[in-house]
Amino acid sequence: MTERYLSLKEVGERIGSSNPAARGYHLPEPDALIGSTRGWLPETIDAWNAARPGRGSGGGRPRKHPEQ
Repeated sequence: MTERYLSLKEVGERIGSSNPAARGYHLPEPDALIGSTRGWLPETIDAWNAARPGRGSGGGRPRKHPEQ
């Protein structure tokens, strides 16, 4: 049976990225390489996406006027 891998574009679509090519993401190591083309198994991307920090992690800029 042939194994199916996700392309960079398909990774972006799977994680719901507004950047369809998923560029700029620190993706996990690919499960397959064909020449310089990378491929990921869907379960690899699902596990990586579930472990990513949520929106707003890291704190952002400090407030000018801290809440009292």
